[in-house]
Amino acid sequence: MSEESLPDAARPAQDDARPEYADGGPEHAGELPEYAGELPEYAERVLEVSELIPPGRVMTYGDVAEWLEEGGPRQVGRVMALYGGAVPWWRVVRSDGVLLPGHELRALEHYRAEGTPLKEASRAAEGHLPRLDMKRARWDGGGRAQGHT
Repeated sequence: MSEESLPDAARPAQDDARPEYADGGPEHAGELPEYAGELPEYAERVLEVSELIPPGRVMTYGDVAEWLEEGGPRQVGRVMALYGGAVPWWRVVRSDGVLLPGHELRALEHYRAEGTPLKEASRAAEGHLPRLDMKRARWDGGGRAQGHT
């Protein structure tokens, strides 16, 4: 996803060079990237919503966008990829319940510690990793994000 797809206020300056996870990945959760300085307003709002999600519950990227009434799932995903290491990133997920590629085991640790509902994988499933049980784990944000997938 390109930064051009972010709402105007969320686009980082052009001369910022960033890896996929600017903070070094979820293993550095709680640390802001060095270049962060002042976050774009849209990014701040996305991160604030992610912090509202109760332990053991999740919202989809689309749910967060609907809550904010701005952007879409891709824009939220981009913000989480760039800035999400400082917040509970594992609570903002894909609508199909698949764990974040490349960070599955770390996310799974958080889900199990928080009691997030999971659907255990069958032995035939690649990697035998569970998925989130979206019917039980999904948080509606107090009614503002209902109905979005």
